[in-house]
Amino acid sequence: MKTFTSYRIILIFIAIFSLSGCQNEKVNVKVEGENLMQASRDWSKAAEARDVEKTLTYWSDDAIVISAGQPELKGKQAIRGMVEGSIKDPNFNISWEPISAEISENGDMGYLLENSTITMKDSTGKETVQNFRTVTIWKKQADGSWKNVVDVMSPK
Repeated sequence: MKTFTSYRIILIFIAIFSLSGCQNEKVNVKVEGENLMQASRDWSKAAEARDVEKTLTYWSDDAIVISAGQPELKGKQAIRGMVEGSIKDPNFNISWEPISAEISENGDMGYLLENSTITMKDSTGKETVQNFRTVTIWKKQADGSWKNVVDVMSPK
């Protein structure tokens, strides 16, 4: 009987430790917010460097881009067309800086408020600067990286 009781106690301890290991660790939303903001800064650098492939890696395959006055772009292939078209214009430049980040409690989603600037020349050759307020929604991937799922730009 002692052996049976010992096994039961051992099984109870194993069950308790197994269940405690299943609890989600608390996500440090401040650190994750900083990580997300850095991902956005790195993304901006890739876009400024005119690196199409690197720039595209920050969008999920099913991402959506919404920009005032432009048709909505759905999916990475449609977004690729926009990026490649923009980069073909040597006078086109884009950059942005995140202002703030919000991360979900479980750390799997987040959004950024950002200031974006597009510089290009108009049909007369005059340089124009457009400033935008941008909201980007991000989803954390299994490997810990962040991918943009929704990108919305609105003129300031």
